[in-house]
Amino acid sequence: MTTAKRTQTAAGDASTVRDVAARAGVSASTVSRVLGGTYPVAEATRARVLKAMRELDYVVNAHARALGGATNKTVAFVVDDVTGPFYAHIARGVEEQASEEGRLCMLCTTHGDPRRILAVVETMREQRADAVIVVGGAWEDKAYQDRMTHFAHALDRAGSRLVLVGRPPLGPGVPATVVDYDNEGGAFALTTHLLSAGHRRIAYLGRVPGLSTSGQRIRGFTRAHELLGLTPDPALIVDGAFSRSYGYRATHELLASASGFTAVFAATDMIATGVIQALREAGRRIPEDIAVAGYDDIPVARDVYPALTTVHVPQEELGRAAVRLALHRDELPDGQHLVLGTHVVLRDSTRRPGTG
Repeated sequence: MTTAKRTQTAAGDASTVRDVAARAGVSASTVSRVLGGTYPVAEATRARVLKAMRELDYVVNAHARALGGATNKTVAFVVDDVTGPFYAHIARGVEEQASEEGRLCMLCTTHGDPRRILAVVETMREQRADAVIVVGGAWEDKAYQDRMTHFAHALDRAGSRLVLVGRPPLGPGVPATVVDYDNEGGAFALTTHLLSAGHRRIAYLGRVPGLSTSGQRIRGFTRAHELLGLTPDPALIVDGAFSRSYGYRATHELLASASGFTAVFAATDMIATGVIQALREAGRRIPEDIAVAGYDDIPVARDVYPALTTVHVPQEELGRAAVRLALHRDELPDGQHLVLGTHVVLRDSTRRPGTG
């Protein structure tokens, strides 16, 4: 079941559509039909829903404003896993801006399941949240994109707003706000730094086929090589999850393959921490033997030894901008698409240009 909780609690707002549905033994969409009164519902079913609503005091407390056509002063933040530092910092920005705007902030975790994302967006539409902010890469799947497009229009009709953070736009004419960062440009700049330091066999760890975030970083990685007339070795581009354990395991496997790589571009800083651990265990010096770079610039990048060269992503500002633009759409009169800049942060884990 999707995990959802309010970071602040308003008196009497505990019950949800799903609570009513569970008590009545029906689906959440059936409850919505009863509340809306625009779709036919069997009389016995309607009676069960109304009884459940009375028992939970639902209409008075949680849905009265929605029945009147207003939003419920809530901003929903939808994310794979808020325990990850990257998402946690975006969540902080969302919560702080929502608080300044007088909104409650609801956290919804999906554990990477696209179906859960769709279910959460549908529930927030039913609850008439002011904004539904979906964070993280999108899956390049037409059915999924079509469904998100449908929800964008449904939220818009309900007076709400779909906000995509770190995701590409859904297409022309779709009523959604996009707050993105220069993902491909950051990967291009980081790869250029490694190439300028003399590296020609750079391993890329953490490609995720079909995920927009991964595809953008691979494009930047490839484009930097092509600018110098080089082609990355496909054997050094390795699929895997954005985790420390993957980085550790993949590095040991690369070392065992004797592939002769001299640098690692880790798709995230968490992967890079696993890479550093594996290289140390293998007796490899960083950066003298193998340089290591990451992406995101989460706090661990400064805490590991050696400190990690990485791409800085303005995480808290992404969250703040998502709330601000959703609630004040006139801030971007020429279109609801904001792209924030990224930049390389040079630290001790890579050779500087001209040093080797």
